[in-house]
Amino acid sequence: MNDYAMTPGERRATFGLGLVFSLRMLGMFMVLPVLTTYGMALAGATKPLIGLAIGIYGLTQAIFQIPFGLISDRVGRKPLIVGGLLIFAIGSMIAALSDSIWGIILGRALQGSGAIAAAVMALLSDLTREQNRTKAMAFIGVSFGITFAIAMVLGPIVTHAFGLNTLFWGIAILALAGIVLTLTLIPNPSGHVLNRESGMVKGSFSKVLRNERLLKLNIGILCLHTLLMATFLALPAAMENAGFMPADHWKVYLVTMLVSFVAVVPFIIIAEKKRKMKQVFLTCVALLLISESILFSSGQHLWTIFVGVQLFFIAFNIMEAILPSLISKEAPAGYKGTAMGVYSTSQFIGVAIGGSLGGWLFGLNGTSTVFIGCIVLCALWLILSTTMKQPPYVSSLRIELPETALQDGLLESHLKMVAGVNDVVIVPEEQSAYVKIDSGKTNRAKLEQLISSYHSQLA
Repeated sequence: MNDYAMTPGERRATFGLGLVFSLRMLGMFMVLPVLTTYGMALAGATKPLIGLAIGIYGLTQAIFQIPFGLISDRVGRKPLIVGGLLIFAIGSMIAALSDSIWGIILGRALQGSGAIAAAVMALLSDLTREQNRTKAMAFIGVSFGITFAIAMVLGPIVTHAFGLNTLFWGIAILALAGIVLTLTLIPNPSGHVLNRESGMVKGSFSKVLRNERLLKLNIGILCLHTLLMATFLALPAAMENAGFMPADHWKVYLVTMLVSFVAVVPFIIIAEKKRKMKQVFLTCVALLLISESILFSSGQHLWTIFVGVQLFFIAFNIMEAILPSLISKEAPAGYKGTAMGVYSTSQFIGVAIGGSLGGWLFGLNGTSTVFIGCIVLCALWLILSTTMKQPPYVSSLRIELPETALQDGLLESHLKMVAGVNDVVIVPEEQSAYVKIDSGKTNRAKLEQLISSYHSQLA
């Protein structure tokens, strides 16, 4: 029970699913830094339509994210992942074959429709044990950050060398490679694991949506990705106007990403270890406001633009790291999976708003209008963020229970009396206890030992 070493099967599942997820996200993000510049050569292209092409995948992703996660419980994780990747590949091929902005929009809409994130996390739960699941999910999270950085660099290089159509063909090949990996590398699960920590539960969305603390965090991730999409609509054009050609944009993204990854570490230590999560959060929102203000006032001063970009990515990458942690801390016991599903949907709604609204602002009066819109959004977000409370510094556990322990109605109260236990929910039909703990005071091993000894006494 207390064996925390990952088995070869768990390592294979974690690496394989991380790779599949990364291949898909690489395809999503490689388009981001190039569509504004190279996309304007497409037939019928306008700045608002470019914004729609960038953001529409977020809209379709938001629509299908939660339903696909629930459907995977019925049809199976692997079939849904393969189907989602196939839809994504078809969308990429349509975009690759198109010389019109409307073909790109259709292709991007289909790309977003292949929403597999929830199914990937559910399959990861099926293939890993409780004590190793946090490590496996952390690997997926880290791979996401690395993939985003690679996409920012690789997209401009490939598009400049071979063109936008070739970029979409490459994205389609990545999706097909993901299908092959899913069918060959990733083990087949012996059954579905009912796990509220990683999966969504029907009938629980209203409880999550009514939670004021979670609502503020969902608004936060929506704002963050609205800013990302809108900024990337204006940024390539701003750099080009300052004399920095699109073929060289990857150099800026490479340097700023590397610096921001290094900068994330001390902020995470301050937020988690020093328990100053709210202070770090507010600092990042303020940093985003400063970066957008610098970009707005930069004019054709290239190095000023570089400074604004660097500050933006430092704040963005820190936020990407701490927001899921905040959701985990604030979600009620047994509702983390549902809370993460709503959080992901909010993220993709932000993508849709950022692309569409950013494109409209870009069409009104160029890059400066986009940056003004971003400044206003940052200011409103900063005001809202000041009302946030310091989160409880707890982590979530799911502990499997023996049948005899379930028969005793006092187990929940016994667990709540343990020092460091913040909240407990026992779900008899899943034979599980969902517990929120202060890891500085207790841990999984101690609780499992307590349940085991309690079980022995009842037996």
